[in-house]
Amino acid sequence: QVQLVESGGGLVQAGGSLRLSCAASGRTFSIYAMGWFRQAPGEEREFVSVISRSGASTAYGDSVKGRFTISRDNAKNLLYLQMNSLNAEDTAVYYCAADKAGRVVVSIQPSEYDYWGQGTQVTVSS
Repeated sequence: QVQLVESGGGLVQAGGSLRLSCAASGRTFSIYAMGWFRQAPGEEREFVSVISRSGASTAYGDSVKGRFTISRDNAKNLLYLQMNSLNAEDTAVYYCAADKAGRVVVSIQPSEYDYWGQGTQVTVSS
């Protein structure tokens, strides 16, 4: 089992940047594919970005492609999400999640992730 704790959220003006972090404890971090998802009030949980166990493979949702960058540091048990050019539509609670299944292709489906953090609020003012 792995425990996940997000940090780095906050209030930012449109056009600004934030860097989210997710600290993992417990079993070996590198065995998990990792993802960032977000959920706005009244909306479904949405795929933001995922990264393979080694970090060699990544994927992004269409709404964040070119603005957000996912990365991981397996030596430090950390997952990151660099968010640039933020806009009001990015306002949501952001969650990191871990998938223990070892899939060939990293899943973008929230239902296939086994462990979740408590979330961190990102608010973008326009």
